[in-house]
Amino acid sequence: MKILKWLSVLATLGMVFVLTGGALVTKTGSADGCGDSWPLCHGEIIPSEITPELVIELSHRLVSGSMGIIVVILAVLAWKKIGHVREVKLLSFLSVFFLVAQALIGAAAVVWEQNDFVLAIHFGISLISFASILLLTLLVFEVDKKFDAKSLFIKKKHRMEIYALSIYTFLVVYSGALVRHTEANLVCGSWPFCNNTAPLDLANYSLEQWIQMGHRLAAGILFILALTASLRLISNYKHSSVMRGGWILILALISLQVITGALIILTMLNLGIALLHALIISCFFGLLSYFILLSSRSAKYEREQ
Repeated sequence: MKILKWLSVLATLGMVFVLTGGALVTKTGSADGCGDSWPLCHGEIIPSEITPELVIELSHRLVSGSMGIIVVILAVLAWKKIGHVREVKLLSFLSVFFLVAQALIGAAAVVWEQNDFVLAIHFGISLISFASILLLTLLVFEVDKKFDAKSLFIKKKHRMEIYALSIYTFLVVYSGALVRHTEANLVCGSWPFCNNTAPLDLANYSLEQWIQMGHRLAAGILFILALTASLRLISNYKHSSVMRGGWILILALISLQVITGALIILTMLNLGIALLHALIISCFFGLLSYFILLSSRSAKYEREQ
């Protein structure tokens, strides 16, 4: 069990590097750092010409490949050791499936030129892979009795709220990825409006500006939904440390997400802040996924009564 815990933590942290590495590739324009060949760079085992873009792209490929091996080992070991837990086998399959899907989409983007709207799916797939691995890790620690979530029952109306918030979050994540892939990060020089001196002057917006402002509007709505859901669930489940602590953390993460989103514009796309922005939404979605898992348990319990 000790090995499984260490391996699950390593896989989760490694997936954080995969996610931020993918964001780094996009934000630094390093997607073509290895040319149009995959998995080799420019068709060479040892590249003859080293550029910063090549180093970033190749590093991302190496980290992703290494994590693929670790995730497969984790999935097999979890299946064998704690496969009796209801969700483990499905999560083991999903963690490997979506990691492979992520790699194939990344490879296709390198070998064949892809539409920006298709490329934006890549981050969403990576997010599902990360969430699956994070949930496996939480289940490992739950089995080891590091915290108690089995006794928690979430009411149906609150389960529906969690499901809806999670689906909407995924759509907002897609819109954010679309902003990056269409290079629309800095098409609006002001915040929160594209032009604070004329906020309603929409007639001359370019496609990129509509994408940027669409993402800001969607993110603003997400903040309001997450805020109201957090306050309601914290109030209704004061007896549960898992619900109370989890939703306080969710509220903190969505607040930080809004702050870093504004700072990206105000700092003219500071790379560190941009990567932190991608990391925070990944953690936010991962936590929501855990509450989806807990909600599904409550729904199963309700059906059996």
